[in-house]
Amino acid sequence: MSKRETAEDYRLQRQQQGRQTEQAILQAALELARDKSFDRVTVRDICARAGITTGAFYHHFPSKEDLLSRGFAPLDTYMERALSGHEGEEPLERLWRILSTYALFIQEQGVELVARYYERRLTDRSAGSMDPTRYTLRATLACLQEAQAQGSLAGGQGAEWTADFLFRHFRGIVIDWIIHGGEYPLLPILEEDYALFARIFSRPRKDGDGGNPETAAKEEKKEAP
Repeated sequence: MSKRETAEDYRLQRQQQGRQTEQAILQAALELARDKSFDRVTVRDICARAGITTGAFYHHFPSKEDLLSRGFAPLDTYMERALSGHEGEEPLERLWRILSTYALFIQEQGVELVARYYERRLTDRSAGSMDPTRYTLRATLACLQEAQAQGSLAGGQGAEWTADFLFRHFRGIVIDWIIHGGEYPLLPILEEDYALFARIFSRPRKDGDGGNPETAAKEEKKEAP
């Protein structure tokens, strides 16, 4: 192995270690914030939970508040685990699995932490709408592209537009949930809205196994988690 290859391997290894450390920090912060208010969680608490030094923390994040800008990056790992083994499901059934997993993840974080995340997003001008490289968005888009290829995505819009619409709509539901102090569960609301989505944006499969879109949506929800 040449010196150049050795140096490249080392660089890639360091990058992987850096990503793992960042994920450990974010996961530790989420877990601690669920146990007590985010404001009461200290950097030392996070470092102790993540098993790192404070120097390592500040190497990756300028401050504790900066964690909020990264928000729910652990959602992607959570989502990947939830979808594992379900790759063969029909696209709209898999899409419901994504949305229901999203609702469960948000509820697990608690309304106080989710509210702080959106508060940070509103004040951080550098924050984009949604990183297109994120696993959750890519998985959603893949479902809709597959449905479009099957001829089961109606509505006159493409898969990319529909994916963006879904994220904008369901993010609005989460904000309404925050405004109401988390007084209602997210999953039933998402379920009702998804049934409406299925009626508007889906149509029977051309190969004859589609049937009524409303009936198909109900059948999908019965099998979803």
